[in-house]
Amino acid sequence: MNENDRRLAAPGELELVRDFVNTCDLEKVTDRIDSPEALSSWLAGQGFVSDPPEVTEDDVTRVRSLREALRAMLLANAGFPLDPGAVEGFNDAARAVCLGVQAADDGGIALVPAGEGPDRAISRLLSAVFAAQENGTWPRLKACAECRWGLYDRTKNRSAAWCDPAKCGARARSRRYRERRRGTPA
Repeated sequence: MNENDRRLAAPGELELVRDFVNTCDLEKVTDRIDSPEALSSWLAGQGFVSDPPEVTEDDVTRVRSLREALRAMLLANAGFPLDPGAVEGFNDAARAVCLGVQAADDGGIALVPAGEGPDRAISRLLSAVFAAQENGTWPRLKACAECRWGLYDRTKNRSAAWCDPAKCGARARSRRYRERRRGTPA
């Protein structure tokens, strides 16, 4: 993890969600889970499974659909309107997997992952989202207003808008400046 990733990292299991959303870099047009082999390798590399599972093209489609639904939800956390298609994508992923319910020693109840392979990964991601909503950390997980990269907002006033103020922030400010200049009569 480079310094920028550490700065943007989310606490606990929520980091899995951030890292999952960031498997697709929209600026560089790269996708770390774009094939069954890549998804299988990523699942094993992230500790979702001990051995790389058998993964189908349908699994890749489902997982990528969930990823983009989560990205849209992170954009909503950043103040953008929530795409209704994202809700449908999230719900479709949730319907397809099983989650367990488990009591802790202190009597607290948690959703826990169930299933195998991609289904287990999806259920683990969903349980992390649920836990983050329960403990209040979910609204701090956002997508950069410029490049859509997942970030965890550690600011006191929850105002982080960019993954990198020097890069994405500068581009956004420059674009606004040019737009203002164009609107000024010569």
